Amino acid sequence: MYKRNRIMTKLLMILMVTGLLTGNAAAQYKNKQIIKSTMEHTQIHYRNVKVNGLNIFYRESGPIGAPTLLLLHGYPTSSHMFRNLIPILNARYHVIAPDLPGFGYSDAPDHKNFNYTFDNLASTAQGFIDELGLKRFAVYIFDYGSPVGLRLAMANPEKITGIISQNGNAYEEGLSKEWGPIQKYWKDQSQANRDALKDFVSEKATWFQYHEGVADASLIAPETYTLDQHFLDRPGNIEIQLDLVKDYRTNVALYPKFHEYFRKYQPKALLVWGNRDPYFLPAGAKAYLKDLPGAKLKFYDTGHFALETNASEIGAEILDFMAELPR
Repeated sequence: MYKRNRIMTKLLMILMVTGLLTGNAAAQYKNKQIIKSTMEHTQIHYRNVKVNGLNIFYRESGPIGAPTLLLLHGYPTSSHMFRNLIPILNARYHVIAPDLPGFGYSDAPDHKNFNYTFDNLASTAQGFIDELGLKRFAVYIFDYGSPVGLRLAMANPEKITGIISQNGNAYEEGLSKEWGPIQKYWKDQSQANRDALKDFVSEKATWFQYHEGVADASLIAPETYTLDQHFLDRPGNIEIQLDLVKDYRTNVALYPKFHEYFRKYQPKALLVWGNRDPYFLPAGAKAYLKDLPGAKLKFYDTGHFALETNASEIGAEILDFMAELPR
């Protein structure tokens, strides 16, 4: 009897251990599948596409079938400025961030061979969304990305599910005194006035854009302004940037058209603004509310590149905003 009980006990122990091992194996398999699925959705892909004969570099992440958010960078940066924001959004949303011509890793043809105007940047952006087959998307606009994105919105109102403006100015009230020398060049496009703006693309000016208005400078990653300056210092790039500075006057001239678009279509809007931006004042953010009274406005105690200091807070606002948008 004793021997029989010992045998039964061993059998039970074997069954229990086998069950535990099987259960552990199943759990491990399930965890691997979850990790694999998560990685597939949250990995950032670095891609290139031909648009109007130009190579356009872009970052893409998130589930393909999820709602899409198009991120448009400003001066003097590139899609690199979204490196901290994309991982916050890509578990739920399909995120796409291109480099505009003349910036980042996209082609930067000589200014004599490519017309560096905001109409032309918008034309390239239009070719980009057409090439990728984007039917519906929200758009994040910042700095130069604002007039580009708003031109896209006016041309494709049926595609736009919402607008996120992060220091993306669209009102004259938002232009600070820092625009004085540039406005002087708009009025008198002499070579002397053009040459006077060459410091606009200097290392000192780039550093200033990132640091001015920032309470804690240790939050500014040095690779940001270093990478931007690397591209600004490419041969011939100064002429590209001065052409765009000259053409920025066309954006101000289009402000009334942007306002008409806002009033007519009433796109859902989120305004996230660094309130110490030396270029685009808080008044420019508040001005949106005249035409979009339903917009949500949130100020952050920081400068121009608010994502460098407040990516997590801005990301949380965007997640809430995107959840309310039509598909």
